[in-house]
Amino acid sequence: MSLRAHLLSRTFNGRRVLHNFSLTVSPGEVHGLLGPNGAGKTTAFRILAGVEAPDAGEVWLGGVEVGRWPLHRRARAGLGYLPQEEVLLRDVSVGANVGMALSISGKTGRVGELLGRVGLGGFEDRRVEGLSGGERRRLALARLLAIEPVILMLDEPFAGVDPVAIRGFQEMVRRLAGEGVAVLITDHAVRETLAICDRATVLDRGEVQVSGTPEEVAADPHARERYLGTDFFLR
Repeated sequence: MSLRAHLLSRTFNGRRVLHNFSLTVSPGEVHGLLGPNGAGKTTAFRILAGVEAPDAGEVWLGGVEVGRWPLHRRARAGLGYLPQEEVLLRDVSVGANVGMALSISGKTGRVGELLGRVGLGGFEDRRVEGLSGGERRRLALARLLAIEPVILMLDEPFAGVDPVAIRGFQEMVRRLAGEGVAVLITDHAVRETLAICDRATVLDRGEVQVSGTPEEVAADPHARERYLGTDFFLR
């Protein structure tokens, strides 16, 4: 199932923060949504997730227009949204966190399997407060996988995560894409994000400035001047 935005616009207090924003994320693709602070990334992400409604434009999940659907309805249709804010239950175990997510989604008996998928096998009885930043992000992803999403939206997944854990998370994202999941990711860690993207879109002042492969984005004059920096290079 694909995720598609078509000509989305949003204005706050008379200020245009998103204008005619269009983007498509296909099954098996990792797509990065990038741009400087204030570019409109957060607004675009929240509209696509169903947290906010656009003033104009459409959001499509596969062949269904869902622009007015709330987040929980999009989740039932197969969209998984990992927000930047921590969504874990800190006063219960790792296993209980995943078990509750399974229960809410109507699934049972897969706690160990889900933890194993994100590299937390054997962590079921660990307390959440004892986990590192990277382990907490893995646990949040395991909870999200409980709904069996076909589209994943990851908001700042590398924030507060050490370099080794980032590499592990990158590998998980690519593995999920290899299973046919459509992945949309936004993060301030530009190189780490572009390293796993098939395509990326750069927003600036609420409008798409460039969309293409990581190499095309890295070579774009506007992206380099306004966002990446003239000395930017891909690893």
